[in-house]
Amino acid sequence: MKKGLMSMALLLIAGVMMAQQPVITFEKTTHDFGKIHEEDGRVTTVFQFKNEGMVPLVLSSVRASCGCTTPNWPHQPIEPGEVGDITVTYNPNGRPGRFQKTITVTSNAETATTKLYIKGEVIPKPAKPVNQYTVKMGELSVKSNFVNFGTIKMGDKAQKEIEYANHTDHNLTVEVITLVKDSYLEGLSTLVEIKPGETGKLLIYINTEKAKLYGPLNTQAYVVVNGKEIITDEYKVTIAAEVIEDFSKLTPEQIQLAPIAQVNNTVDFGTVKANELKKQSVRLYNNGASNMLVHRIYTGHKNLIVTGPKNIKAGKYGEIKLTLNTKDIKPGNYTYQLQVITNDPKQPKSLINCKFSIAE
Repeated sequence: MKKGLMSMALLLIAGVMMAQQPVITFEKTTHDFGKIHEEDGRVTTVFQFKNEGMVPLVLSSVRASCGCTTPNWPHQPIEPGEVGDITVTYNPNGRPGRFQKTITVTSNAETATTKLYIKGEVIPKPAKPVNQYTVKMGELSVKSNFVNFGTIKMGDKAQKEIEYANHTDHNLTVEVITLVKDSYLEGLSTLVEIKPGETGKLLIYINTEKAKLYGPLNTQAYVVVNGKEIITDEYKVTIAAEVIEDFSKLTPEQIQLAPIAQVNNTVDFGTVKANELKKQSVRLYNNGASNMLVHRIYTGHKNLIVTGPKNIKAGKYGEIKLTLNTKDIKPGNYTYQLQVITNDPKQPKSLINCKFSIAE
């Protein structure tokens, strides 16, 4: 009997204690901003709550999961039956795409912790034209100092441009020059005058017949602003292209009888000492039914010297001779790549990886 009375007393005490705790209820715990525009700036929503308990409600902390989200809440007690607001502001600047953030509310309520959520999608602000010209060449601004022509057929003339903008408050004159005599670059000497705020294009042409080279073409041109010919990296434009033979006019019968290039795609020099010359060779086979022309054997590495045959008869092979000079190369593992460009219409470019190591 005594035990039963004691249990009832404890239950009454617990009930009284619970009745003395505030109860926090929210109209909503999630807000979807939907699609918002980054350029419009911060967005705000309000989470309204009510104290449905019998004693004052105190919010001890309201924390956001990200610095991009700022909550603002009442620090004074919320009396029983009263309402309060938690204002949440989200900053979309530099945050394109979908988002979901959590706000954790801690209080002296019966439920001590409540989580609120905001979500939406930020539409990125459009790039301003002025922001597209990020490379400075003196007073001139250009979109890029690298011009890639991609793949060009031998015999074709290709055109690309350097896009520029004048962000100054005065006129500028601009032209493009090359330091290479008899260059395959054309159309570089045109002098252009541009007014403040104007944009435009300087045209560059590659004449492949003048280049007389298959495979990679790499060269430089320089932008001259206001007649000041300054040959430095600031004014340099790097130009790249890949020239291939035009096989489009071959008949099916000619393709069937065409040369077929085959070569071992790996040459291993092994471990080489510093400041040493080491030689290797690799065979280039012609497994086709007609003469194979070796247009070019290209390597972009000055420490690797390559010589090879100019043509190989059907069913025969030629020797590609390689000389590796390890002068000024630091210890480590290396792979240098060769490109062998032929008149094989199915595989005009064969790659050879030249591996070597230099010990400490």
